Amino acid sequence: MREDWAGSGVDLHLEWHLELPAQGGRRRALEEALRRAVREGRLPHGTRLPSSRALAAELRLSRGTVSAAYDQLVAEGYLTTRPGSGTEIAALPPRLPAIGPATSTPAISPPAMPIPAVSRNAPATRSRSAAPEPESVPVHDLRPGQPDLSAFPARAWMRATRHVLDTAPAAVLGPCDPRGRIELRTALAAYLARTRGVRTTPDLIVVTTGFVQAINLLAQVVEGPFAMEDPGHDFYREVVRRAGREVVPLPVDELGARTGALASDVAAAVVTPAHQYPMGVPLHPSRRLALREWGGLIVEDDYDGEFRYDRRPVGAFQGTAPEQAVYCGTTSESLGPGLRLGWMAVPPALIGPVTEAKRYADAHTEVLGQLVLARLIETHAYDRHIRAARLRYRRRLELLRARLPHACLPGVAAGLRALLLLPSGGPPEAEVLAACERAGIALRPASPLWHGEGRDGLLIGYAAPSERAYPRALEALASTLARREPRARPARSTG
Repeated sequence: MREDWAGSGVDLHLEWHLELPAQGGRRRALEEALRRAVREGRLPHGTRLPSSRALAAELRLSRGTVSAAYDQLVAEGYLTTRPGSGTEIAALPPRLPAIGPATSTPAISPPAMPIPAVSRNAPATRSRSAAPEPESVPVHDLRPGQPDLSAFPARAWMRATRHVLDTAPAAVLGPCDPRGRIELRTALAAYLARTRGVRTTPDLIVVTTGFVQAINLLAQVVEGPFAMEDPGHDFYREVVRRAGREVVPLPVDELGARTGALASDVAAAVVTPAHQYPMGVPLHPSRRLALREWGGLIVEDDYDGEFRYDRRPVGAFQGTAPEQAVYCGTTSESLGPGLRLGWMAVPPALIGPVTEAKRYADAHTEVLGQLVLARLIETHAYDRHIRAARLRYRRRLELLRARLPHACLPGVAAGLRALLLLPSGGPPEAEVLAACERAGIALRPASPLWHGEGRDGLLIGYAAPSERAYPRALEALASTLARREPRARPARSTG
């Protein structure tokens, strides 16, 4: 039987766990208090929450603050809403143990859920760079996959590097745990919990050279087919295939991946819940729930989760299913792909096999960069860089939409690139790309992102140019597209 918090007289004492700042941040404090109450079991599945008006009155908050907090937690999968039933606590997997001191060896717990079989004869495929070395530098570089490299926080990186070299013992340059330096794993566990709602410990984090290596390692140790979004990143599909795994399409529509279509014989589903690549939509709360109920291994590619411009970013899916999901992130779109720094938050049942695969892949990720990134995170220099970048890229997306008012640019305001779907009846993708190339504009075609026959379109990486170069690149693109627009046929004479 469901409990009605307000009607049954149950007092959850939320105010005891709610530290409200004098100004600002009150919604975030409420969200975090509710998350903790759900995770700790004080708000069990099926509990009906009070109305936004009632909770606002009890906590002396505005109704808008409570409503916004409810909406955020519905989007993240902690709450559900049903017409006529109000807001209820969603079903979550068992609790993850609290973060404790890190140890030098992986802590492997018995699986709390059935996981795919681990391969004993995994192919020894090595990961490779996601982008080939360019033959020449285009006049207007609008290729997706990298940030504005001229905005790299060079001074902060140099300060952190000096600190590391001045203070770190010589032993740090010796052999390293395959999972990565404990300094970075500790910093990441705290940072990801604070900014993305990830539930993990330093022992369960593996530092990688990026998502390419992460998906490669998983494809080596997890047996069975991998479901990958359709459309989705074609290079990652090839990485999984070359590791010897079958790839099956997971269709995507305006609500994100159609998770209800996942078959029971699929070993793992690779998804982009915060911002689907390339359609740009977040995974709908009902689809998140279906993904948890499916019960298989979920690989969450949170490639640009920090970059949401119209609202607070939706929290990571992993936060609601830590023993079911592998959370993956990188610095490729925040700092630059050349750093080759990424991370995986792995369920306890897979940390041993993944660590072993990483050991034989490349022993460990380069150490100095790990320590410098840890220092940036600890001093909040990384947060400051993300905030500045978020403002910069939001302005660029606004300029793109304003300059191309009639273009079909699906998705929410987020990320570092936009998908432009070409109109039917107009010039085909190859012709538009050739015209862009003649104008010195480098883009990426969209059609290869579909598993089968794809739609004609362009991927526009509006983050890639420098601040000075972006207006010129945007103007060149708009002018080139205007010349390729389908022209209306003249009306026939009726005289």
